Amino acid sequence: MNKLVFSNLNELTELEGKQLLVGEWYTVTQQMINDFANATHDKQWIHVDEEKAKKYSPTKTTIAHGFMSVSMLSELISNLFEVKSVKMALNYGLNKVRFPNSVPVNSKLRLLSSIKQIEEFQNGKKLTFDCVIEIKGQEKPACVAEFIFVLFE
Repeated sequence: MNKLVFSNLNELTELEGKQLLVGEWYTVTQQMINDFANATHDKQWIHVDEEKAKKYSPTKTTIAHGFMSVSMLSELISNLFEVKSVKMALNYGLNKVRFPNSVPVNSKLRLLSSIKQIEEFQNGKKLTFDCVIEIKGQEKPACVAEFIFVLFE
């Protein structure tokens, strides 16, 4: 995938209010779900017990944790653009997060995002992104979030 590449943060300001490139599809595997469950200690059966999920889940399979989707935002956004002068990037937080649809194992997801706002922040910029994580073949997305990241030169 091609990235949008900028020399410095001032060049990035041209993206304010604009859609970024559409992210590439990636597959949510059972191994990813299990790894997330182990890292967060959230081992609810709907995520990790494939046999029980097959029998009792409305999706008839395991599903990814909602927070797994939102935790991917940093990486997914980083795949869309680069600012050469940036020395450090930090997650600053979230204003809004919703999980409108479950993500069955082996679903394909991708990010649609735009930069809602760019603000001065110490010796860097604070960027607020509107993010939608789509599920291939589904009308409702996996995650809708307003995500904030700070970039320092």
